[in-house]
Amino acid sequence: MDKQKMTSKDRVLDLLEKNRTEYISGEAIAASLGISRNAIWKAINELRKQGYVIEASSKKGYLLGNSNDIISQQGILSYLNTDEEDITEKIHVFDVIDSTNKVAKEMAISGAGHGTLVVARSQNIGRGRKNHSFYSPEGGIYMSIILSPKRLSSLEPDAITLHTGTAVCRAIEKACHVSPVIKPINDLFVNGRKICGILTESGSEFDSGLVQWIVVGIGINFDSDIAEFPHELQEIVGTIFPKGKALITKNQLIADIYKNII
Repeated sequence: MDKQKMTSKDRVLDLLEKNRTEYISGEAIAASLGISRNAIWKAINELRKQGYVIEASSKKGYLLGNSNDIISQQGILSYLNTDEEDITEKIHVFDVIDSTNKVAKEMAISGAGHGTLVVARSQNIGRGRKNHSFYSPEGGIYMSIILSPKRLSSLEPDAITLHTGTAVCRAIEKACHVSPVIKPINDLFVNGRKICGILTESGSEFDSGLVQWIVVGIGINFDSDIAEFPHELQEIVGTIFPKGKALITKNQLIADIYKNII
């Protein structure tokens, strides 16, 4: 989907995300996007209803507030810095779904290609290895990426999981200044507490046994409130940041992880 097919609300959000540190006047937004000042005002109001904090000044214009950390397609795109024409169509963001891996697998079966990304703000039925449940409240990052076997150096499940874990570690270290440790083979720990789980799944042709697609699912406790976790998990899990004290946005970390894996 190109910029012309995006709604005015999405285009305004995209511009605000790319200019987080400075105010943008209504006149500048109108000139940049080719829409009316009234359309901008409606878009700002729609975004505010969705929970975005947008500061407004009669002299300066509009600014996306620093307190915003809402996962969105536009927010992720603003950190990818890519000229790939179909990248927008590859990114799918949901408020809440059963499982990002479940949706990604359904998309893969329907023909979605390498690099398709599914992200949810929370999951109802998050799942880890051996069908263990993965508690997935708001405050976390839940993402799944479709990978083409042709783009991978190995089709060994453990190798793919390790590659994913290493990519996540690099992204967290660079962006968050936190150094996770991989514990075989699909969990990441910080200070002895689990902050991330990885689930790798695939689909094969029945007759030939050839792998058709791979989905890697990543669940991260970003700045979740541990006090809200089930009691039996509170002594086991941790978060990258304390609640409300993140140094970066979830959108940035999602984009950094995505770039490392793809």
